Amino acid sequence: MTGGTNSATTKNLRQDMATLSFKPKAVVKRLLTSLPTRARDVLIRRYGLGENAKPMTLEAIGGEYNITRERVRQIENHALDSVRGGAGYKAEQDAFDSLSSLIDTLGGLVSEEEFLAYVSSDPSTQNHINFMLTVGEQFSREKEDESFRHRWYVSKELSKKIHSSLKTLYESLSDEELIPESEMVSKLLDEVEDLNERYKNEEIAKRWLGLCKGVACNPLGEWGKADSPNVRAKGMRDYAYLAIKRHGSPMHFTEVAKAITELFQKKAHVATTHNELIKDKRFVLVGRGLYALKEWGYNAGIVKDVIKEILKKSGPLTRDEIIGKVKKERYVKDNTIVVNLQDSRYFKRRSDGKYALA
Repeated sequence: MTGGTNSATTKNLRQDMATLSFKPKAVVKRLLTSLPTRARDVLIRRYGLGENAKPMTLEAIGGEYNITRERVRQIENHALDSVRGGAGYKAEQDAFDSLSSLIDTLGGLVSEEEFLAYVSSDPSTQNHINFMLTVGEQFSREKEDESFRHRWYVSKELSKKIHSSLKTLYESLSDEELIPESEMVSKLLDEVEDLNERYKNEEIAKRWLGLCKGVACNPLGEWGKADSPNVRAKGMRDYAYLAIKRHGSPMHFTEVAKAITELFQKKAHVATTHNELIKDKRFVLVGRGLYALKEWGYNAGIVKDVIKEILKKSGPLTRDEIIGKVKKERYVKDNTIVVNLQDSRYFKRRSDGKYALA
C-alpha cells in the first residue's frame, strides 16, 4: 500500500489558509522563556525556531556543544517536559485549544505537511506551529509508514476509525480500477457512516484520502491504486490510455497524439504515439488507424480472426448476423467482412445459407 504524494489536497488547503486566533511565534517565545539557556537553545535549533528556519539534527547540535546525539536528545526531551510543566504552558491553553479545534474542523486526522501549509506559507511560522503540536499534550503524531503520511490527531478513537476505513477502501480496489472522485469520496464516506455527521463531507473525505499513500488521482481526476500506471502515468502509453478512456470510444492515433498534448501538456509525436499503441496490449486496432481499449471488450486480431472468434462463440450465423457482430468489434466496411468470409480455408457456407468454421 504505497505511493507518491497527493498534491491535489495540499493545493486545496493552500487556497484557503486558516486565520489563527493567536500569534504562533509569540506563544512559543513565551513558552521557552523559563528554560535554562542551553535547553532553550537546543529546542530553538532542533525545531528551527530562530533566525535559521532549518531544523538541525541531533548530530549537528551535538557537534556544536561537543556532546553526543543521545545527550542532545535527553536535553530536548527534558526541555519539552519542562515546558509542559511550566506555568506558561497553562497560560497558553487557549492557543492549544484553538489548534485542537482547527484539527477537528479539518477532519480530526490531518496530514502534517498539509496542515502546516494550511496554517501558514511561511516556513518559520510552520516550525513554530509544529513545535506547539509537539509540546501540546492533547496532540498525537503518527510517523509516516508504508501506508500513510505523517499525521496529527486529537482523538485516538477517531484516528483508528479513519485509518481502518482507508485500508478497507484500498483493499476494495482492483489493481487497474479507476473511479471518479465523487464515487471515491462516496465509498470512503460509506465506510465511516457511524462517525459524527460533522466529519461526513466531501472536503474532509478528500483530506483523508490524501493521507493514504496507497491511493491517488491521475491527471484527469480519476482515483485508483497509486502504483497503477492508470494513475501514475509515466510514459506515452499511459497517457494514451487515459486519453482514449476519457474519450470513451475508439480514436485515430493522430487524435490520440493531439489529445495527449492538450490534456497533459506533453508533446506527443504522431509516429511515436502510433508505435506505443501498437506495442501495448491494452489497445486494440479496430479500424484503419483506430484504436480502442481491450477492457471495452474488443479482441486483438484481424477481421478474419474476429469472425473466427464470433463463430466459435455463437455457432453458424447468416452473413448479415456476422456483419452486425463484426462491426461491433471493428470499424470496417461490409464488403471487407464479406471478402473474408469467402476464404474457404477458414469458413464454409452451409446449405441453409449460414456460415460456419471450416
